[in-house]
Amino acid sequence: MDRCIVLVDAGYLLGAAASLLAGEPSRSRITVDHAALIQGLRDRAESDTQQPLLRIYWFDGAPDRVPQPEHRRLRVMPRVTVRLGALTRSDGRWAQKGVDAAMHAELTELARNRACSDVVLVTGDGDLLPGMMAAKEHGVAVHLWAVQAADGDYNQSEDLVAEADERRVLDRTWITKAVRAKELGGICAPPPVPRPEIAAILSAPLPESALSAAQRPAETPEHPTTAAAGPTGTEERVPPAKGVPTPKDLAALRAPGAHPAPQPANATLRWSSDKGWVDRPAAEPSEAATLPTLAQLTTAEQRWADREEDITTVGGDPYEVGQVFARRWLERLGDHGHLQKLSGMYPRIPHRVDGELLRYAARFGLLAHKDDQIDEHDRYAIRAGFWREIDVRTATERTPAAE
Repeated sequence: MDRCIVLVDAGYLLGAAASLLAGEPSRSRITVDHAALIQGLRDRAESDTQQPLLRIYWFDGAPDRVPQPEHRRLRVMPRVTVRLGALTRSDGRWAQKGVDAAMHAELTELARNRACSDVVLVTGDGDLLPGMMAAKEHGVAVHLWAVQAADGDYNQSEDLVAEADERRVLDRTWITKAVRAKELGGICAPPPVPRPEIAAILSAPLPESALSAAQRPAETPEHPTTAAAGPTGTEERVPPAKGVPTPKDLAALRAPGAHPAPQPANATLRWSSDKGWVDRPAAEPSEAATLPTLAQLTTAEQRWADREEDITTVGGDPYEVGQVFARRWLERLGDHGHLQKLSGMYPRIPHRVDGELLRYAARFGLLAHKDDQIDEHDRYAIRAGFWREIDVRTATERTPAAE
């Protein structure tokens, strides 16, 4: 049948693009406009083969074969079919399993059924050589596309190169139409502009009233640790007591068998942020309880539209996710007095709203375990995006005197 099909090894395409643009094959170093990339593949395939496109098959790996945000966006695009293999971690590195076998099976089945006259392979793995040879035996013309190598050398199997009917190199100019290197730093988007009042709060010392006489540090400048007799009679070094208990400290005191220690009556909890340790009261202000959640403000029709937007438009960048959540929340607020209440709580997000924000972010695969640790940078980026959107909406309402 006179039409073309494109089979894409996403690991090869995006890994080689990352090497070319960012200097290393990590896909986390690049940002991909998937809609532009798919359109570019379609246009180039139809131009090279002189045949209309039947379909683009996108082969990629995913943990437990669970579609990630980019896969959910891709599989709802016209003429795109996503096939997922497993993504496993071995010796500290991620590796795809089953992707090559799936590409081989799809290639041979399409050729055997004469579903196309031309097939484009975007891959570099020599394991596809038997499938390429089988496709040629069924009368299919095989076009092999490579991504320009960062060092100018081959990044494909030489056997594949030798067996292909036609070859094409996707150069830097073509790649950068849909892929760009991320800027160095934990958050890709610019951080929100700090407010003078919160800068003063963060730089303020701890209140003296929060420290009891027993907990105040010694007069020496270095606050050395003290020695205490251990169970064996030997001296053990004991760290000095903290002036303000953290939530972890309080949880330890409530643990079974724990010996309660005296705590100052007016002690405040401390929480970690991207600017260090910040004091906060144990209870939220009463205004926080009156703030509605996004779920309470959203109708069934809006919920359906939100889900459609999440799948087709929202890129999944943590900063962007925070902005999208805040935009929806603000657009559906009937009483703008709530906005003023929230703005006055900066930089804290009320627990009810913050919990809903993080649950929304979890839909995009954020906050998951990365390298066996929860990525705190994602949390900071999500909240920074939320506050940036709030700032944009309230900037015109703030007077110079309030600043």
